[in-house]
Amino acid sequence: MPTWLMPLVWGTGAGAALVLGSAVSWRWSIPSKVVSTIMAFGAGVLISALAFELVDEAVKGGGLWPTVAGFLAGAVVYVGANMLLSRAGAKHRKRSGGQQPSEQDNPGSGTAIAVGALLDGVPESVVLGVGLLAGGAVSPAMLAAVFISNVPEGLSGTAGMKKAGRSAGYVFGLWGSIAVLSGLAALLGYVALEDAPEELVAFITSVAAGGILAMLADTMIPEAFEEHHNLTGLTAAVGFLTAFTVHHLG
Repeated sequence: MPTWLMPLVWGTGAGAALVLGSAVSWRWSIPSKVVSTIMAFGAGVLISALAFELVDEAVKGGGLWPTVAGFLAGAVVYVGANMLLSRAGAKHRKRSGGQQPSEQDNPGSGTAIAVGALLDGVPESVVLGVGLLAGGAVSPAMLAAVFISNVPEGLSGTAGMKKAGRSAGYVFGLWGSIAVLSGLAALLGYVALEDAPEELVAFITSVAAGGILAMLADTMIPEAFEEHHNLTGLTAAVGFLTAFTVHHLG
């Protein structure tokens, strides 16, 4: 497989986990505690991945200050965009309960949820492509982390959309489109930064890491605590250790 094609394939494959989670949630009614437990596990996986696969590698490649600046910029940009989308009705896009508004309750919320879901997925996908620049192959740990975390996102988000009365066409069209755009984002990350200085690569990688951490705090962790708060910390710790183990074995 040509190297330039790899980020497109792997980015789309990781994004397809959203469709997998969505299909399971649409077909079966998943108990809220199961959804929140899986979400906690996925959050732990992503925290490990952004620490060891993104931030640590960015510091090694481009230095401390580009990494610090990028991480802060990513967090600020994500939080700012998320605040705007929340006002438009996308605040609870990953919640599996009845928190999501219907289109009748909040006109335009469907579009806001779609944009919000794309905002959540793009940083993860970009770093899959950027990771190819250093090692010549997609990081197994980062790929596993994105895939594992996308399944509960699809599960939880779809459960909430279903309760809000959104159609199957909307739900699967949303997640399918994001899977395709995830592949394109990974490809863009690889092509745009192929000849970039290491400092710039570190900055962009850290922007993605900062955005991912802000996303976890704003969307995934609240859902994880919703129904299963007593075991959320333990479940997240297991997810962290799982990704950490894959990182070292990979």
